[in-house]
Amino acid sequence: MFRVVFYQPEIPPNTGNAIRLAANTGCELHLIEPLGFSLEDKYLRRAGLDYHDLAHVVVHADLASALSALRPSTVYAFTTKATGRYTDVAYAADDVLLFGPESTGLPEHVLTDPAITASLSLPMLPTSRSLNLTNTASIVVYEAWRQHGFTGAP
Repeated sequence: MFRVVFYQPEIPPNTGNAIRLAANTGCELHLIEPLGFSLEDKYLRRAGLDYHDLAHVVVHADLASALSALRPSTVYAFTTKATGRYTDVAYAADDVLLFGPESTGLPEHVLTDPAITASLSLPMLPTSRSLNLTNTASIVVYEAWRQHGFTGAP
């Protein structure tokens, strides 16, 4: 299944909701340090409710460690700066879907990393700055899963 990677997430409830997303879709959630919270944070637990045991969550020291462990053939970086859209690609089951921190998005050195296959965005009105991190990840995960016929779902 797809591997969602949050690069240096800052807001505990977003990551808690991403844990719920992983549990409900079968995707993996990978978190790249430093995290802006403890994984024991009460807000993280509240957002993730009882889904922690149903989700595959891994913490990595940095992007290089994550990519080394995941060994992806395709890494899609999601950013408001991209011209390609999330619907423009055919997702493979082992793709990495990379999202940046809530306050800044992915930094330039990550977006230009040779491991990045493509940068993609979600369309928004021109007056908008960004979407919520986990909402964005959810939209992308469900599009990727839809392309695979919602494999595993009843």
